[in-house]
Amino acid sequence: MKKVEHIGIAVKDFSISIPLFEKLLNTNCYKTETVATENVNTAFFKQGETKIELLQSQTADGVIAKFIEKKGEGIHHIAFDVEDIEAEMKRLQDEGFVLLNEKPKMGADNKLVCFLHPKNTNGVLIELCEERK
Repeated sequence: MKKVEHIGIAVKDFSISIPLFEKLLNTNCYKTETVATENVNTAFFKQGETKIELLQSQTADGVIAKFIEKKGEGIHHIAFDVEDIEAEMKRLQDEGFVLLNEKPKMGADNKLVCFLHPKNTNGVLIELCEERK
């Protein structure tokens, strides 16, 4: 793993959360994107080398909506930048970690992604990200 790529934060309403994070981080949201396969809208901020990704559910029964219902708004996941996602997935699986998807899938911000089950990572959802070339 090369670095923390971004921190994902689950939010209920972009109309409230985007202005809040623009004030908090003293920077503008530079990009919004929909990830249809996950029923989620994303909004990105950059602070130094680290990005903050806000996640808003598109549906009442989406994974982000369920997360917020259970835990409230807040940190959803930490994403790490990797050079070769398939090799990293194999390495982590060999170390005993449980992957939530067998193959990398398209995520936001032109990334191939894979998530690790939080039961193996002290309750923290971990995302692996590889820049799609």
